[in-house]
Amino acid sequence: MKKILTTITAAFVLLSSLVSAQDNSAYILTPKAPDTPRINGPKVYGASPDADFLFKIPASGERPMRFSAEGLPEGLNLDPETGIISGSVKKAGEYKTTLKAENAKGQNEREFRIVIGDKLALTPPMGWNSWNCWGNSVSQEKVLSSANAMLEKGLDQYGWSYINIDDGWQGLRGGKYNAIQPNSKFQDMKALADYLHSKGLKLGIYSGPWAGTYAGHIGTTCDNAEGKYWWVEKGIVDEYWKLDRSKLKRDSLWYFGNVSFARQDARQWADWGVDYLKYDWNPNDVYYLRDMHDAIKATGRDIIYSISNSSSIAIAPYLTRYAQCWRTTGDIRDTWESICNIGFGGQDRWAGYKRPGNWPDADMLVVGKVGWGPQTHWSKLTADEQYTHITLWSILSSPLLIGCDMAEMDDFTISLLCNNEVIDVNQDPLGLQASRIYGDDTYATYLKTLEDGSVAIAFFNLSETPKMIGIIPSRVGLLGRQVIRDLWRQKDIGEITDHNERWETEVAPHGVVFLKFSPGIEFVHHIGRVRS
Repeated sequence: MKKILTTITAAFVLLSSLVSAQDNSAYILTPKAPDTPRINGPKVYGASPDADFLFKIPASGERPMRFSAEGLPEGLNLDPETGIISGSVKKAGEYKTTLKAENAKGQNEREFRIVIGDKLALTPPMGWNSWNCWGNSVSQEKVLSSANAMLEKGLDQYGWSYINIDDGWQGLRGGKYNAIQPNSKFQDMKALADYLHSKGLKLGIYSGPWAGTYAGHIGTTCDNAEGKYWWVEKGIVDEYWKLDRSKLKRDSLWYFGNVSFARQDARQWADWGVDYLKYDWNPNDVYYLRDMHDAIKATGRDIIYSISNSSSIAIAPYLTRYAQCWRTTGDIRDTWESICNIGFGGQDRWAGYKRPGNWPDADMLVVGKVGWGPQTHWSKLTADEQYTHITLWSILSSPLLIGCDMAEMDDFTISLLCNNEVIDVNQDPLGLQASRIYGDDTYATYLKTLEDGSVAIAFFNLSETPKMIGIIPSRVGLLGRQVIRDLWRQKDIGEITDHNERWETEVAPHGVVFLKFSPGIEFVHHIGRVRS
């Protein structure tokens, strides 16, 4: 009987693997990038005076490639072989530069603004986070695997730069600050940060103001000034200092300790070279929001401060003052219901608080192989649903944090994440969130005005059958001749000459058509009799 059960189990696992490894190559819409250089990613970047500056010019095209720049502010240097700009700038101000890339096939240049001042994250952060892939099983080797995959598969050429470690890295307090030290899964945080920085990537880390984190590791507050945690002292932990949940419920640790170690922890992270902090608890409150903000600011290092989770609109004015990003929702899952509830159901209320330096966060991207550790599976979203997912996060100007095993991305997933025109909508310097201009239970139409005056419009079909969705251009402010460009296919598909005539397109079930209308919103001169 045991042998029969084993055989059945093995057959089930094999069948599940075959089902989950469905080939989506036929659904690839994004054209292959040309061999000639093309500079992608953000057009503006912010940093603080005197802070370490790190920006890698994201450029696709055949290698080797050489980089140069005109107008870099004093204090910054560019490595012509890697395209990494580093150094520090003392004088606050806005510096207009021109980035250039050249290879054997041609050259390309792009205007780029460097803003030295009091705002970071002038466009939504783009990177990877470990939780939706590895969960608490994250390790330094797995993080390095995803970082190297980001480089090998060329995602850094499109602006993806953050490598963020979520819950699961923490050991005990110690070191010169009595700060949280890594457990044995992470051998050397500073060496990890140094390696990432040498490649133009950045390191993110995780903590929270409770005595214990969601996964059961120690947090930033403690019951005593020595930084000793009672459940650790009693031995209710595993070899990685994680709570043994068979002996104690993890929510027993979800309280604020009497002593905050925010300043000690922030100084340790700054010493390691951390660039991004996910700070996680619920409900978010102003006291602990500000406590860590002040601790980060005191280090003098630029660290993106991202609040999690399910932030309340009631504290939005404080979120915009103290944080660069904040989660608007609980944890995402790779289901259509989760995408709809988060994307279409909970983001509109945040539009008035989204701007350069402030990004309401709809949570991580559930494409590719996810699983929350240690086992992963291909996303349960259909190909059309994945297009909807990426399009919606892009037009909403949400931070883009990949949640999959980067080393096992297939060509379809890479095509979703390496479409420069879709990324341009997300990274547009105006930093506006799209408005839902039409819709009901079966469809939704979102519009976003871009810096150059063009307009991005996404037509989403929420129903189970194909649907015709469209607009009357004049009713959304589009006057005169408009060229229509399909952003996923990266080609012009037509034009509008009569702005009072309805234009529409068929959209697949749970799918999207993502378009840009140019010239978009502009002054139209009508020749005719003028009344005085």
